[in-house]
Parts: sequence; structure tokens; C-alpha cells
Amino acid sequence: MSKSPTGFENLRVLIVDDERSVVKILRMMLANIGVTQIFTAKDGMEALSFLGECNEMVNTIICDWNMPRMSGIKLLEQVRTTDPDMAFVMVTGRATLEAVYDAKSLNVTAFVAKPFSQDEIKKKLELVARRVGEQMDGVVLQ
Repeated sequence: MSKSPTGFENLRVLIVDDERSVVKILRMMLANIGVTQIFTAKDGMEALSFLGECNEMVNTIICDWNMPRMSGIKLLEQVRTTDPDMAFVMVTGRATLEAVYDAKSLNVTAFVAKPFSQDEIKKKLELVARRVGEQMDGVVLQ
């Protein structure tokens, strides 16, 4: 397979969602656009545990807003305390103005509204891939 000009091969994605069907669909969509490193967590608590052990393995989080034990917004808040530059894509079925403001105040990278298509995921991840590529270029140049 040839190298993707969009940089998806540089993405190391953690999908955080309590619905197995959504995780399965996202995994398939990510694989279809060229993401090869995909990890999963069933909620924010499991994601925090994974990040605590393997933070360097992930440069992008795709997270559902509503989950048991720890919501996506709480996970975003926790991630920002330790990694302010982590790409964080919030997936939500409740894109209220208040919710958007809450996530924006925590420097969310992008929003994806449910239901979503592969094309929507791809467009959001193109932005993320450019950002990750820039960060990787900065590391190489130093």
C-alpha cells in the first residue's frame, strides 16, 4: 500500500465509546482511510488507565460524550491536565450550544455529530493528521 498523502498512517488513535457497535464501525472507517494503529476503551476510566500506562502509543483520541463511569467531557478535562496538545475528537449526539462551549473551553480539536459517515470522520481526521504531522516535524527538527 502506498503512503497516504493525508498522513493518516501517522495517527495512533484511541477510540473511547461504551457502544461496541460504534467502536466496530469507527475501527472499520479508520482502517478504510489508512489508520493502522487503533486502540479502544469502553469508557473514560478505562481510557485514563490506558493513557496512564501507554500515553506515548496514542496521539489522537476519538471519544463519545455520553458514557457510564466517566463522560467524554470529563475525560477531555483530565487529558488536558497532562497533555494539552493531544488531538481530541468529541463524538456526540447532543451538540447543544452549551456542550460545544464546554468542550471548546477545554480545547477540543473537533466535533463529530452522530450519526456520522466515513467521509465526515475522514474530514475531521485530515485536520488532526496535519496537526500531528506538524508536531512530528517539530520533534524531528529539534
